[in-house]
Amino acid sequence: MFWPMLAVALGFLGIAVLGVLGIKVFLEAQRLGRQVAHATERIQQVSEDLERAAYALARTGETLR
Repeated sequence: MFWPMLAVALGFLGIAVLGVLGIKVFLEAQRLGRQVAHATERIQQVSEDLERAAYALARTGETLR
């Protein structure tokens, strides 16, 4: 009777460990998603700044002609 109970207990512990690891992976994936979204927003802001600067530079170049 000892071995079947041990097998059930170890099986339960294995499932519990997999559940904890699954939760950790899920939370890290969410964190990574937030970081990617933040980086995307920052890249978009910087590209808009660069576009404005290039437009201003082009206007300055045309006035020098």
